[in-house]
Amino acid sequence: MHNIPTNAANSDNLSVIEAIYQRRAVRNFTNEKTSRERILQLLDAAVQAPTAMHEEPWEFMVIQDTTLLKRISESAKNALNLSTDKPALTASAMHQRFTATDFNIFYNAPSLVLVCAKPVGEFASADCWLAAENLMLAACAYGLSTCVIGFAVQILNTPEWKKELGIADEIHVIAPIILGVAAERVVQVTRKKADLLAWK
Repeated sequence: MHNIPTNAANSDNLSVIEAIYQRRAVRNFTNEKTSRERILQLLDAAVQAPTAMHEEPWEFMVIQDTTLLKRISESAKNALNLSTDKPALTASAMHQRFTATDFNIFYNAPSLVLVCAKPVGEFASADCWLAAENLMLAACAYGLSTCVIGFAVQILNTPEWKKELGIADEIHVIAPIILGVAAERVVQVTRKKADLLAWK
């Protein structure tokens, strides 16, 4: 049985609907590390996600070593500098920002959670994204902030980094999620209304 958190146990917990509407990507964190106990609770929420054919294809890695996070960041920035696949990006302001000496692709967040997929079927990636969303909503409900760092996916799936991190060759990093306490108030942004294609 799972130890399901309830509002009775923590009056600060948000409802699912509140978390959906309040969760936003955060790119400015304090250095306060999230406890192992809390991260394990988030992972338990993650694996409650729907999964095709009950494959449960997800595996997770948590990185809180500051030096290691900085090394991964620098490696990703170097890869972008060397890339010639997207010349328009290379000349862009975004490229200049991402490759700046003082820029950290993880925005100095103290924790990084990798949601990874085992090669068990064509829906493994989709299942892992569902788990990632569960994790981020649960984090929001606990007053924590998150952001998916897609910029890190390519470098984390290289043979060199997989070897260093102990990720098996056949495992694929799907969603690198930074996690922590927001350094400033999260600004709520509006969304466009759902574009309803048809209702038959």
